[in-house]
Amino acid sequence: MNIAITEGLDLMPPAFVDGLAVWSSEDGTPGTASYDGAANAAIVPADQDFGGCLELLKTQSIQKLRWKGQTPLIPGVYLRIRARVKAVSGVFPSVRIAAFAADAGGANLATLPQVGTATTLTTYGDIVEVSAIVGTGNRSGVDMVWGMKAAYGHFGLDLAGGSGGIVRIDDLVIEDITSAFLRDMLDLVDVRDYGALGDGATDDRAAFLAADAAAGGRTLVVPEGVFFLGASLTLQSKVRFNGTLQMADATRLILVRNFDLPTYIDAFGDEVLAFRKGFQALMNYADHDAFDMKGRRVEIDGPIDMQAAVADVDVFEIPRTIRNGQFYALESPNWEPEVVASTGSYNPNNNRQLTGLSNAAQIRPGSLVTGQGVGREVYVKEVNVSAGTLTLSQPLYAPNTTQSYTFTRFKYALDFHGFARLSVFTLQNVEFQMRKIASAVMLARDGNNFMVKDCYFNRPADRGITSTGRGCQDLHIDRCQFSSPDQGEAAVARTSVGFNVNANDAKIRDSRFQRFGLTGILHGGNHLIVGNHLFQGDDLPSSARTPGLVFSYPPTGSVVTANYVDNCSIEWTNEHDSDPDFGSEYSFNGLTITGNVFLAIDAINSFRFIVIKPYGAGHSVSQMHVNQNVFKSVQGTLDRVEGVDTSFAGLNAWACRNLTFERNTFLGVAQPASSPVTLEFQQNSNQTSWTLDVSAYLPFDGNARTVSAVVAEGDIVNAANGLVSAMPSVKVNQGAAYKYVQLVWPQACRGTVHVTARVDRPL
Repeated sequence: MNIAITEGLDLMPPAFVDGLAVWSSEDGTPGTASYDGAANAAIVPADQDFGGCLELLKTQSIQKLRWKGQTPLIPGVYLRIRARVKAVSGVFPSVRIAAFAADAGGANLATLPQVGTATTLTTYGDIVEVSAIVGTGNRSGVDMVWGMKAAYGHFGLDLAGGSGGIVRIDDLVIEDITSAFLRDMLDLVDVRDYGALGDGATDDRAAFLAADAAAGGRTLVVPEGVFFLGASLTLQSKVRFNGTLQMADATRLILVRNFDLPTYIDAFGDEVLAFRKGFQALMNYADHDAFDMKGRRVEIDGPIDMQAAVADVDVFEIPRTIRNGQFYALESPNWEPEVVASTGSYNPNNNRQLTGLSNAAQIRPGSLVTGQGVGREVYVKEVNVSAGTLTLSQPLYAPNTTQSYTFTRFKYALDFHGFARLSVFTLQNVEFQMRKIASAVMLARDGNNFMVKDCYFNRPADRGITSTGRGCQDLHIDRCQFSSPDQGEAAVARTSVGFNVNANDAKIRDSRFQRFGLTGILHGGNHLIVGNHLFQGDDLPSSARTPGLVFSYPPTGSVVTANYVDNCSIEWTNEHDSDPDFGSEYSFNGLTITGNVFLAIDAINSFRFIVIKPYGAGHSVSQMHVNQNVFKSVQGTLDRVEGVDTSFAGLNAWACRNLTFERNTFLGVAQPASSPVTLEFQQNSNQTSWTLDVSAYLPFDGNARTVSAVVAEGDIVNAANGLVSAMPSVKVNQGAAYKYVQLVWPQACRGTVHVTARVDRPL
């Protein structure tokens, strides 16, 4: 390295014989006095030792000589200043290289060292060479370390000591000696020095290994070229890529010190290939638990098959993370869903299989199944082409024995479906810019603890996160944001789905779901839905609303708390049941909805926030608690907040047990629901039987099954105004619809009572 060569800089000052006007007797800055015409300076054109030189009489305590030219100080460049001097007569002075260090504005950086080591002249006529090295870095042998603040210097020398002596000074030399520091300064090892050719054909793996072994903590440099590696390679040293690598799909590159996406992009020159190779290394090397994308965007024109990237692994259950990056979908026919129609047979006794498929080879695993009697979000988990069968993610509730089905395989940016089992895998701070072009994430066929944290799903074309099997066991979605591709359409016209769950124990927390057709459908039990905002309204007046969350397993045992349920409903069904009529199983049981805010804006008045939809007869509700929620409607009044969708069947009100619906707040709701409900009844005429109508308050169209309290307000009196002290007996389930309560007194009487009635029976 020499900046005189690489940058064309002329560092050398002019010879003294060319004139002394550019040689200052001060610090060398513009306007300072020069030696041109000075009484103590003269040019000697033909000195026997120096040729042309400067003869100088020392008249000051520090006699300065500085070139007025500005010598630039470039980071990483080291300059040596040399001068040859001899004493001619008089007092012997000491000589040293000296300089003026200037910042970009020309001001002196006084705190910097600006003189070299002094040498005292001792013999007339003896030539003494003085020198000093100046540079930005504190390297061994550097006399003046100027760091990054100095922009340039005025260089020369000082004569110190007693005055009166005469010296002759040869022409000053300034030279770039960076090459003397190159190995120590750059700390690089070039793989070419160990035999790498970079011709794209020769296997350079051995050269890479040799360079890595010799590096000893220094950085490997891969220069321009294409370096073929014939087998997997692990590099312990930090690597800088100017050239690129060429490797087979199955061979792995593991960069221990640079395990991040930008380095892999430098290594392979292609973003998608770099991501695949980084993920491959992540799943094959225990020294890293995460692949950091470092904020880089990967533009993709088709799905990334995550298992194919690993190739030799389809079961992985060690914690791994992909973090800090973006996937950006590009327009491409590769994103078009594959749609296949096929006739198949279904037997409820083998309720997760379709058989007799003549074109099974055309049906892609991971396809959405639609058709008569198929519930929402049912997928193909696996296909057995030779047997003409496929495995379903969920049973079907009422298909014909043999019928036509449609199989739609959406395309996902990250498709994990090839993994038979993938557990404790995390996506963190990843942005999915799907632009209505691609769906986002498909989970593995099995596994647990797939975690999605602090991620952003922008307009996935059809689906956000899809599970086709039990890879969603203990799924975590935390602090994420989902925005739908069809949010500009009417709520009832949207087809997008945020996520689905087939297994148990999902945790959906602190996330935001914006105007999907369906935010999420959850089979299985023991789910925690906490702190989310899901909204699915539209801008149409008095319009219908759709379900936001659907629980498709009746004994769900789940909790919905502290959410903002905005212009959508919570629906509870048994659509994933091949025998949807009630038998000996648990029915609708174990759902707790507490502490949420429910809001409807300009919704149709028949809209309900909480809906139970049995797909078969005989079902009932038990162990359900809807407490301390806020139900609010603006720009319109709702008839009530809860209801039963009887499209297939109603509920068995006689079997309702342990249902509480209390301490809720109602705003803009015509008829609040409550159980237990305490109402005041005033009987103005003397009757032995008082009939009390509590039906409007009973949730889910239930019966008046229990009276837990009767309290008189004031006196109960008979026709003679005599006090009636006896308590009445209570009859429940009265009236043609079984929704009235009767109080039967021992005598005709009148007065006011407070009655607490319930829709359920205690356990």
